[in-house]
Amino acid sequence: AHLPLKNAEEFCRWLLTDFRLDNETVMLAPAAGFYATPGLGKNEVRIAYVLKIEDLKKSLEILKEALKVYKKNIK
Repeated sequence: AHLPLKNAEEFCRWLLTDFRLDNETVMLAPAAGFYATPGLGKNEVRIAYVLKIEDLKKSLEILKEALKVYKKNIK
């Protein structure tokens, strides 16, 4: 998934170490490591498929809020 950020790896690290919404966060994989061409995927992440639709909805709510906070306060 493309994110409106310059560095998805920094964002993914920040999500795990510094961000919580109702004491929950999400884990994403920076996509750059999935490309053979250097430089591709720097602003992309991989999102795991979640079997329970409610878990997926909650994860997307957390991600949406995290992007707001990150863009406002970090970058």
